[in-house]
Amino acid sequence: MVASRLVEVLENLAYLANASNLVLYLSEYMHFSPSKSANSVTNFMGTAFLLALLGGFLSDAFCTTYFIYLISALIEFLGLVVLTIQARSASLKPPTCDLHAAPSVPCEQVHGTQAAMLFIGLYLVALGVGGIKGSLPPHGAQQFDEATPQGRKQRSTFFNYFVFCLSFGALIAVTFVVWVEDNKGWQWGFGISTFAIFLSIPVFLAGSPFYRNKIPCGSPLTTINKVLIAALLNSCVSRNSTSAIASMASSPSPPIRTGKENGQDSKSKDVESIETPSTSLSFLNRAVSDTPACGALECSVQQVEEVKIVMKILPLFACTIMLNCCLAQLSTFSVQQAATMNTKVGSLKVPPASLPIFPVVFMMILAPVYDHFIIPFARRVTKTEMGISHLQRIGIGLFLSIVAMAIAALVEIKRKSVVTDSGLLDSAKPLPITFFWIAFQYLFLGSADLFVLAGLLEFCFSEAPVSMRSLATSLSWASLAIGYYLSSAIVSIVNSVTGNSKHKPWLSGGNLNHYYLERFYWLMCILSTLNFMHYLFWASKYKYRSVRSSK
Repeated sequence: MVASRLVEVLENLAYLANASNLVLYLSEYMHFSPSKSANSVTNFMGTAFLLALLGGFLSDAFCTTYFIYLISALIEFLGLVVLTIQARSASLKPPTCDLHAAPSVPCEQVHGTQAAMLFIGLYLVALGVGGIKGSLPPHGAQQFDEATPQGRKQRSTFFNYFVFCLSFGALIAVTFVVWVEDNKGWQWGFGISTFAIFLSIPVFLAGSPFYRNKIPCGSPLTTINKVLIAALLNSCVSRNSTSAIASMASSPSPPIRTGKENGQDSKSKDVESIETPSTSLSFLNRAVSDTPACGALECSVQQVEEVKIVMKILPLFACTIMLNCCLAQLSTFSVQQAATMNTKVGSLKVPPASLPIFPVVFMMILAPVYDHFIIPFARRVTKTEMGISHLQRIGIGLFLSIVAMAIAALVEIKRKSVVTDSGLLDSAKPLPITFFWIAFQYLFLGSADLFVLAGLLEFCFSEAPVSMRSLATSLSWASLAIGYYLSSAIVSIVNSVTGNSKHKPWLSGGNLNHYYLERFYWLMCILSTLNFMHYLFWASKYKYRSVRSSK
């Protein structure tokens, strides 16, 4: 497992070294406006995480997680090579311009072949990142024996330290690599990322003799689609009483087998064979019929129960999207806020993109504290194996995101007051206020991310059917993706609604000091509160498979 953890450090270093500072690269070197830079970054990061679903799907259906990781790492490596070449050559970037020397002359935004090269490189990286995120977490988690309490505890520890390794890679990215990008040139920053992802490949291969690999069992989407279509068609076809399912009034929920997953067993199952489907989500029971509407859509009770498990996970997954919409601000507007402030610590000038060091360090401290102190204490108090359940952990994270957005709004109000008092509304000079004020929103959102990401990864992996685990675990990254896309959509909607002939849109223009960013943050706080209430509704109804009672 040491190899897998080191691989995650290197992979996240390669990805975040650029993603954390990309908004400034696009605005300063590619000459995008602040809002367009922010949207480009969120679209890039959103695509990368959404493609984790593809990586998870391929890992379950066709290839092992082992091979999906290797293929994805090579694709990310190629994308970083393209970006490194572009950053190194002045002819592949738009002409440099100086707004301070000639403020009336607009900068030429990247276009044509140069823009094509930029986005080809970025989205090759996104494809590689997606494949890695969709394959590496389930690859590590399946190394443990879930038949024993000790194995399940080790798996829980794995997910906690997986987030720790993510944070450690991010720490190097937002300190050393960002400093290199800002002081030595972006070609060196991209070069470091290229070397890191290349190095991760032999490190991963070094652990090959010790890995347990689950043989793919076929497409999980095929099973899901077949059950849904069969349920719909069978309900529309007239059937006599002999084709109906037997009475299910006393049908129990399916018992769950938690046997050891053999890496060479291609037919491992976690739902015992049962004759009658459970009564939960009873509309899906129509998929089981003696005379199905179509022979190709004949479904077993086990397949129906597996789809039910996935259907019950989806509402909880959807409730985590809003948190990730808030997290998108850490890579966009928060960096731009810090860029307007005094970023000096003594004689050292800190790059704004290094601000994530605050949540990253806190997450690195909190992850082992949570695993070695909080969870053992909670287990003694609650007398349960988990101590703090997955859904409780996610709920804590969602609540922290509400607090974070409220703090972000208050900090922006203070920053704007300094702008007004200093008469620097249209100036590019640093404001007489330290960037440490921004650290508060980073700290709370970073804590929220730790609770939600680790909790959601373990929840999806442990609750999903074995044949769908990689795809289900990828939902954690898909939540990030949809959150980033939603952030871009909300920015566009806010500008559309607030902009008219008499009023300027809240989030448009080239000067952040003219934005109504504090209003945007209050809006995010309200939306997060509504989302939290929605989450409590679904979490209170969910029954864990291990403690599921008869219905």
